[in-house]
Amino acid sequence: MLAKSPEKEPAAGGVRADAALETRAVLSLAGITKSFPGVKALSGVALDLYPGQVTALIGENGAGKSTIVKILTGIYQPDEGEIRVDGETVQFPTAEAAARYGVTAIHQETVLFEELTVAENIFIGHAPKTRFGLIDRKQMLRSARSLLERIGAKIDPSVPLKDLGIANRHLVAIARALSIDARVVIMDEPTASLSHKEIEETYELVDRLKAEGKAILFISHKFDEIFRVADRYTVFRDGELVGSGLMQGVDEGQLVKLMVGRPVDQVFPKRTPNLGDEVLKVAGYAHPSEFEDINFSLRSGEILGFYGLVGAGRSEFMQALFGITKPSKGAIRIDGEIAVIRTPNEAIGKGIVYVPEDRGKQGAVKGLPIFQNVTLPSLGQVSSRGFLKMAEEFKLARDYTQRLDLRAAALDQDIGELSGGNQQKVIIAKWLATKPRVIILDEPTKGIDIGSKAAVHDFMAELAGEGLAVILVSSEIPEVLGMSDRVIVMREGRIAAEFEGEGLTPENLVRAAAGIEEARP
Repeated sequence: MLAKSPEKEPAAGGVRADAALETRAVLSLAGITKSFPGVKALSGVALDLYPGQVTALIGENGAGKSTIVKILTGIYQPDEGEIRVDGETVQFPTAEAAARYGVTAIHQETVLFEELTVAENIFIGHAPKTRFGLIDRKQMLRSARSLLERIGAKIDPSVPLKDLGIANRHLVAIARALSIDARVVIMDEPTASLSHKEIEETYELVDRLKAEGKAILFISHKFDEIFRVADRYTVFRDGELVGSGLMQGVDEGQLVKLMVGRPVDQVFPKRTPNLGDEVLKVAGYAHPSEFEDINFSLRSGEILGFYGLVGAGRSEFMQALFGITKPSKGAIRIDGEIAVIRTPNEAIGKGIVYVPEDRGKQGAVKGLPIFQNVTLPSLGQVSSRGFLKMAEEFKLARDYTQRLDLRAAALDQDIGELSGGNQQKVIIAKWLATKPRVIILDEPTKGIDIGSKAAVHDFMAELAGEGLAVILVSSEIPEVLGMSDRVIVMREGRIAAEFEGEGLTPENLVRAAAGIEEARP
């Protein structure tokens, strides 16, 4: 019923993909294989991208999605297989070669340059030139303004990038990707850091690109947006193509089963809370510009959820609690004793650890191997007389990464080579190795697949069962409801409401976060 070969088998619902959307692929991959030391990342996979259509590439972290994107953009070369553009076999030996064939990518974490202007960021590497070979800045500004208007971005192309917020930087990255004459647009987790309004604007951009005849490869872990934008699907699992076809007639359950090789009916583990004594008490915590009058307590064995809309101040408060920023007033008690926390090191010493939302900049140290990332905050446990014991480092890293079902070739593999979900597991393992009393998980499943989410959720429940006090910050209502014993809703830097028991409903959370008066504990 679900096709392994889109050329020969019917897609879900018995409809042939090539019959329902009759057109010729702009770009095709056939028999693509790619291996790294100890790992076969791709094994004979195929992928077809069609003009004016969106193909969703679906799979768990480690399924091979990032590798195929790097092959499409000329960063990696396949060991075997063919790349065809308009039916002709081609090669992408460099990123520039892929761009010449009209392939461009909008990455989840695009590298931009803060000190350069918006226009300079858009055209870096291919700026328009005068007849004397100099950069034509007037033409660059005109072209940048036209590109920004085309995607509906109200941004002055002459301002420095550092003056823009996250959402506008994302739009600059999109304009940069479209600054070449693109025929194929790859969108890799394009909504991961955006608000609801900005996500809707991204959908509108996808619709415009489709209307222009672009072939779009859309990579996302969010099924609601896959069903919103995609015409076709391709599913990878463990480096192999396991299904493809039309979105029409396929449902979420079928796609999940293809992704993980089994049905995933229960994402959130069943648990009976066994609450102990109060571990943490926060009173009157405030920051001059980010949050005000934060009061709550947390018990051992409890999972306390924090929910709120973008800008509610949740992450800012958690960073202050961990000593990254300094509060203007307020007090913390741990096990009933006043605790002064001015630095992350003092927070760790008091048993509070923080898994940040931005794992790329604040969580992982890329360039270091997995085992050293895990042991960084726990060097006292793996050293003697000032000398590190590598065997002890490996043992500590192995103990905690195995508990989180880390998928990696070896513990000495560079963490930067791991998928997003596996990087997140390493970061969680790093802080658990310090044996904390309180762990703050800030958007712990952001940008990771459903299988990795289930592993994180299971482990979170296990930690609470062992008596650890857990703070879960999440923008996903099903997650915060499915995992939390209580939920605090923040709005505009303040606690708007607190819910537990029968009061834990999606409607109550949304109303409190939006400031609608009907919300009641």
